[in-house]
Amino acid sequence: MISRRDFLQVGMAASALVGGSGFGNWARLAAQQTLTQDQLLQFDTFGNVSLIHVTDIHAQLKPIYFREPSVNLGVGENFGAVPHITGADFRKAYGIADGSPSHYALSSGDFASLAKGYGRVGGLDRVATVINAIRADRPDALLLDGGDTWHGSYTCYHTDGQDMVNVMNALKPDAMTFHWEFTLGTDRVTELVESLPFAALGQNIFDVEWDEPLPDLFPPYKMFERGGVQIAVIGQAFPYMPIANPRWMFPEFSFGIRDENMAAMVEEVRAMGADCVVVLSHNGFDVDKKMAGIVPGIDVILSGHTHDALPEPVQVGQTIIVPSGSNGKFVSRVDLDIRDGRMMGWKHKLIPIFSDVITPDPDVAALIDAERAPYVDTLSEVIGTTDTTLYRRGNFNGTWDDLICDALLSERDAEIALSPGVRWGPSMIPGQEITREDIWNVTSMTYGKAYRTEMTGEFLKIVLEDVADNIFNPDPFFQQGGDMVRTGGLGYRIEVNKPQGERISNMTLLSTGEPIDPARNYVVAGWASVNEGTEGPQIWDVVENHIAKLGTVNLAPNNSVEVIT
Repeated sequence: MISRRDFLQVGMAASALVGGSGFGNWARLAAQQTLTQDQLLQFDTFGNVSLIHVTDIHAQLKPIYFREPSVNLGVGENFGAVPHITGADFRKAYGIADGSPSHYALSSGDFASLAKGYGRVGGLDRVATVINAIRADRPDALLLDGGDTWHGSYTCYHTDGQDMVNVMNALKPDAMTFHWEFTLGTDRVTELVESLPFAALGQNIFDVEWDEPLPDLFPPYKMFERGGVQIAVIGQAFPYMPIANPRWMFPEFSFGIRDENMAAMVEEVRAMGADCVVVLSHNGFDVDKKMAGIVPGIDVILSGHTHDALPEPVQVGQTIIVPSGSNGKFVSRVDLDIRDGRMMGWKHKLIPIFSDVITPDPDVAALIDAERAPYVDTLSEVIGTTDTTLYRRGNFNGTWDDLICDALLSERDAEIALSPGVRWGPSMIPGQEITREDIWNVTSMTYGKAYRTEMTGEFLKIVLEDVADNIFNPDPFFQQGGDMVRTGGLGYRIEVNKPQGERISNMTLLSTGEPIDPARNYVVAGWASVNEGTEGPQIWDVVENHIAKLGTVNLAPNNSVEVIT
């Protein structure tokens, strides 16, 4: 329950674009009263166009806990810039009061204790209530889905994405773009896309054989008339699909940033009469910042992929970049004043979906329950309990992945474990029972087999160096990964600002304390290999067996990675 706490109306800001950003009204917006749905939804309608943005839902139909990162390092020109500040520094930057709802929604500090007070977040039936309220105020608002929607849960896996398609169709989006959706495979993605009653956009999704766009399946943009103006929405799918995910699952498609083609699309829609250009992006925040600086003519970038949640947009030139979090935890509303073919001003609100405050939409709630009904008994089976806060989000050492690595070491009889640095997956707080659904929420994918192999110490260093460069390359266009690969049984030092190939040192086998020998073979267990034909048990079974044996999860602090910035 939430009572008698400060509520900071999350992220309302107005700007005339000429003469100051207008950011930073946070302190004045604190309210000493009980948090209500009306407070969460309050918005002074502005201009003539409204955009509603959701992204990175990762198939989370029901309310969850979700901890924001405590470590989110920026490199190069993004060092120390949002979203690469966390914790108390983040709260200070935005004037967020300690213990407030905004502290809980946007920051990691005191997460477990605040979670017990404020409750779960998300739930697409609550998201539907928010969307309906915005549409009641602005009936022609555009609802835009940034992708990573058909992936990340037990039911999504067992329905090949159909549960999410059915529920999202009920929300009536106007367009979406893609990333993890492609790991359903070419045939299934094509089948689902062809069934959608809204636009599936991707200016950077091309045919591999001919290196040509695919306008019949993934048009680059769609034009909408709203508020008496022409709005072009251009889709930008995740650029690095064949690097971050298995190429063999979607061999017909190529991706890439394709910033030159983006610039051509902006020119094309402007020539067609677009008064406003919106990019629906799954680039990641830093890539979007760079794109905004080199592609002229974009008014708004709705940013996804890196799961960042910021209370105010970031402005680059005349472009505002709006990140909207993940896992159904937030909905962004952006109102625009479009006149004479220009964006004259904007107003924004990042709306946190406090599930105990927002009334579920009854129709969507019933649909969600119907989609889940065949699986409820299996989902709800209790496997164990946690005494530790379990979370994944952060550049290093998420506790969920510590637990997964422990499971790999134990169940696969390995010396070293590797777990991918993916960002998706809800959190859990001490005292919670761990159900099968909870395990699937952090392991569900279409290539989840847990391999066991041998790697030399030299090869292990190459793996760590490659992943580190994917994250910490100072050029955002070369940041192709998620977060750092998680390791079990292996410690190391990382100097994030060193050149490629020189970041990793002091590699140590934790079981003996000995330095990793470049020439020695080590038994390594991992999962989510991009290689076709990987053999082994599914990771969710490995983790379930481990938790069942433990009974209660109680993880010691992990200090195996020394980070030098």
